[in-house]
Amino acid sequence: MLKSKKPELVGAMTSGNRGLKADFDDLLSTLRAYVKQETLGPIRGLGRYLGFGLAGTVCFAVAEIFLVLGVVRLLQNVTSTFEGSFSFVPYLGGAASCVFLISLTLFALRRDGKRHANG
Repeated sequence: MLKSKKPELVGAMTSGNRGLKADFDDLLSTLRAYVKQETLGPIRGLGRYLGFGLAGTVCFAVAEIFLVLGVVRLLQNVTSTFEGSFSFVPYLGGAASCVFLISLTLFALRRDGKRHANG
């Protein structure tokens, strides 16, 4: 006749005479596993989230720089009225586009904050 072994459960006491040290070691290993599960997993997810956010921010910043330079260059080349004593006006147009983009960003952040506060 074949002898069958009883399946052992991981972390469960299999015999009553294991001792206090073995129970304490099981407690520590369970706590270590719990801390790894509840901290390292969310931190990895947060790192991924921050990485994509940072990449998007860099791309958006580069696009804004090119847009502002394009506005300045457009005002310098297309119009001939901003020559001589009015040569500073294209730069004011670039500054105005910067202010517009910053206000647009702040509006989007404020709107996003209200959406998360209600949810």
